[in-house]
Amino acid sequence: MTTYILLTRLSPEAVASPARIKELEQEIKQKVKQNCPQVKWLADYAVLGPCDYLDIFEAPDEATASKVATIIRSFGHATTETWTAIPWSRFRDMAIGIK
Repeated sequence: MTTYILLTRLSPEAVASPARIKELEQEIKQKVKQNCPQVKWLADYAVLGPCDYLDIFEAPDEATASKVATIIRSFGHATTETWTAIPWSRFRDMAIGIK
């Protein structure tokens, strides 16, 4: 499985009612679980800066990771950015092997 970082920025309409955030979270998680059962969520954070949330999850491939981002965007309240994350030890070993 590959690790992915998903950055999400909510639209102002999405947070018009702070209580709606919990409902939206449950709806999104249920839809992801239903459509991408192989995805494993590792962490969720609310962050300061240009994005509102940072999620870390594992997926078998980039198509599945893209499906997760598409599900989140399908609710019409967010834009997303998805990054592949390589564990530091794996990256370091790869870098050491460069001649």
